[in-house]
Amino acid sequence: MKLEEYVRHDATSLARLIDCGETSADQLLSLAQKRCDQINRSLNAIVTPLWREASDQISTGLTDGPLKGVPMSLKDLGQFLKGTVTSAGSNLFADQIADHDSTLVQRYKRAGLVMFGKSNTPEFGLATTTEPVLHGPTKNPLNIKYSAGGSSGGAAAAVASGISPVAHASDGGGSIRIPASCCGLFGLKPTRGRNPLGPSSLEGWGGLSTTHVITRSVRDSALILDCTHGAEPGSPYRCPAPSDNFVRVMARKPIRQKIAYCTKAFNGAEVDPEVLSILGNTADNLSSRGHAVEEIKNPFNPQLCRDSHGTLAISHIGAMLNRIEIQSGKQISQNDVETVTWNNYQSSKQVTGPDYANALHQVHQNGRILDQLFESYDLILSPTMACQTPLLGQLNTMSKDTETYLELLYQMIGFTALTNDTGHPAASLPLGLNAEQMPVGSQLIAPFGKEELLFQMGYMLEQEGLFTNHHSALGDFL
Repeated sequence: MKLEEYVRHDATSLARLIDCGETSADQLLSLAQKRCDQINRSLNAIVTPLWREASDQISTGLTDGPLKGVPMSLKDLGQFLKGTVTSAGSNLFADQIADHDSTLVQRYKRAGLVMFGKSNTPEFGLATTTEPVLHGPTKNPLNIKYSAGGSSGGAAAAVASGISPVAHASDGGGSIRIPASCCGLFGLKPTRGRNPLGPSSLEGWGGLSTTHVITRSVRDSALILDCTHGAEPGSPYRCPAPSDNFVRVMARKPIRQKIAYCTKAFNGAEVDPEVLSILGNTADNLSSRGHAVEEIKNPFNPQLCRDSHGTLAISHIGAMLNRIEIQSGKQISQNDVETVTWNNYQSSKQVTGPDYANALHQVHQNGRILDQLFESYDLILSPTMACQTPLLGQLNTMSKDTETYLELLYQMIGFTALTNDTGHPAASLPLGLNAEQMPVGSQLIAPFGKEELLFQMGYMLEQEGLFTNHHSALGDFL
């Protein structure tokens, strides 16, 4: 297989080529390394290459899973591969070597996936761009002046540039969907509890965060979820079992769906007019395919959405840093972390027990409102982000201008954070380009436990040629 062929295949087709003897795990790993050597210096998507470890994984013997021999990257946050560093984008963890495999990593290995490196992430995944002080910024393969999004920006850049057909990612406020939107990819945030997070931590940010992948194709996302879903011992959340194999149900043509179409950000952030224009095209495309698309008003209180999510997120940031202090026996200072992390830590100290309980009460009420909406509609359509992809440096985690920082942050999570609060599945679909030829994602939200609807709709739109051509980035670097 030639490099120009490798970069255009998805994981499913690569696995089939291995199965029929047309390529091998060793060859694919070699091509992934060649592509990384060719492009990563420009993009900074992979911050910790693990070529030797990946080669050892192959030589030791891969499990005969459905993705046997396919290379993938792990996000440098939250998931552990024994014997390797997971830095979380922070100097505090720059030398921390894992003594175990996470449950999800065990399931990746069981599927036959070969993990060749760690992808870049902002410090502790706190930003919607990927520009940590520790590893430096990740650039967008479609235009290196722009951010690849965050916090799974390295993952998205690795996939969009052809280093890897799929990449592990996680999402606590939009961190799968936002970089997928920025890089023109498919990014699904599963239902809360669908994928395991343990064993070292059995939930992320009190249930806000979940984990999955960013992919070139809808079928890859469905196949990997088939390989990874299910509770583990101690799982605090257990979502409904899928009605069928995700890949099998994905291929069924979706019946006529009633879709609520929302143009107002759930948290009240200002929405860019060009984003709304592209969303309007998505709504028209769905309508022309026989689906009933009806515009609705934002049913949520924007200020309560903003405040409740923020209270829960910063509380868990503070708790994490407290644990680090206890475990290390050293007090964290402003010089140990980035400005945004420090500000969140200080803000967490002002949150009281009643504040946290009230925030939890509010997100549960938002879940009730969303479920009531699904009594009348099958899906909810919105932009993925309220703004367009920001330029590098526009969201500066070392900035002392908190007001400007938060304004852009709230735009980027304006449509995504709600489903982190409620636990519902949501996906960003690459369904438009702006005037600068940068991707603009459209988001679909499904009822709790109904990822199958997102796969069906995404697969239909992909097969009909409506996904934007993210391969336009590949030729510039071949």
